[in-house]
Amino acid sequence: MAEDLALDLQELRQLESIAKRPRVVSLISSEISHLEKLSKEQTSDQLSTITPIQTPVSSGVKLPSSLPTNYVTLGSFSWDQDSDKVKIYVSLEGVEQEKIKSEFRATSFDVKFHDVQGKNYRCAIPKLNKEIVPEKCLVVVKPKRVIITLLKASKGNWLDIHFKEDKLKPNLDEKRDPMAGIMDLMKNMYDEGDEDMKKTIAKAWTDARSGNAADPLKGYR
Repeated sequence: MAEDLALDLQELRQLESIAKRPRVVSLISSEISHLEKLSKEQTSDQLSTITPIQTPVSSGVKLPSSLPTNYVTLGSFSWDQDSDKVKIYVSLEGVEQEKIKSEFRATSFDVKFHDVQGKNYRCAIPKLNKEIVPEKCLVVVKPKRVIITLLKASKGNWLDIHFKEDKLKPNLDEKRDPMAGIMDLMKNMYDEGDEDMKKTIAKAWTDARSGNAADPLKGYR
């Protein structure tokens, strides 16, 4: 649960950094605050339910901690690519190769760096732009940074490292009413457009409803 909250917070912060509309930014910020509060409450509850175990001082045995591992999310990194692979550069000093735990999947990755100058760090993307080959991905430690290499499942250029749904792409379901697809497209254009675009689309809707505009599907039926 703690890891899920951390991933949710990371993705929301990424969305907040690219959001432009004030209402969207406000909604994302509100959800981030809510999840941060839940995370703190969860950690507090877990701490309060732990029963301390007393051990003889002379035993020299260090008991493993039952507390969940906390991570500092590395949301800032650079990356580049060629047709075969993507390389992610994480600026982090003091990382030890044997203290890295990595998990690669077809459309995501999660790399954890443990005990780096007393802290644990995490670099993860829950949904990549396109698919990768998990078994051929790797993590290499350099003196002042870490390089995460993702092998692309298919050659080509990625427009972004994060998955982004094309909001302007019409629904091509053949069983669906074609007019409904056009209306969805116009709605997306209205939501994303400026004032002039909204006025133009609003007029088109009004004309269509009053019968003053020609059938946009005439000739295709």
